[in-house]
Amino acid sequence: MRAVLTKLGILLAAGAVLSLTSVAQSPPANSPPPRSQDSTQTEPSAKSKQPSPAASNPSGESSSKSTIIDISPPVGDVQEHPESEAAHESVNELKPWDPHRAAKDIEVGEYYFKRKNYRGAESRFRDALLYKPNDALATFRMAQVFERTGRASEARQYYTDYLKILPHGPFAEEARKALEKLSVEK
Repeated sequence: MRAVLTKLGILLAAGAVLSLTSVAQSPPANSPPPRSQDSTQTEPSAKSKQPSPAASNPSGESSSKSTIIDISPPVGDVQEHPESEAAHESVNELKPWDPHRAAKDIEVGEYYFKRKNYRGAESRFRDALLYKPNDALATFRMAQVFERTGRASEARQYYTDYLKILPHGPFAEEARKALEKLSVEK
């Protein structure tokens, strides 16, 4: 038994020595894998000859900041396309589009309208028309607000606009009657 233990101890000691030498020979865990020298890969000296973007611009800013692009129309463009000037002018102003907010503004505006707070209702209906132009309900309600506050010319305009948007809409008959009434009062 003692002989078996001795042999086992020697084998364990030999295994420990072998494992220590194999650990010492293995590469570190975070080192990159070795590269083979292919003919397809470029030589390191060829790579170093190309200037890096940081080397060409020592300030560290983007190279596109120094590039100036001419965005002016070509010479004689207005004479060749006179109708394009009006279209170009209309693109300069972007208008917000938020139909969900418009719906909420209409809902709050109707609350104010039912409580005869016409100033609050007008403000909310204006906001609704800002976020969703040509909204039929907001247009009709604006006409009603103007009619109730004694501003007949504005009321007529909004009733007319409603009829342009929805000529057969749910409030079309009411809008026509209001227009007749407002034109007689003129």
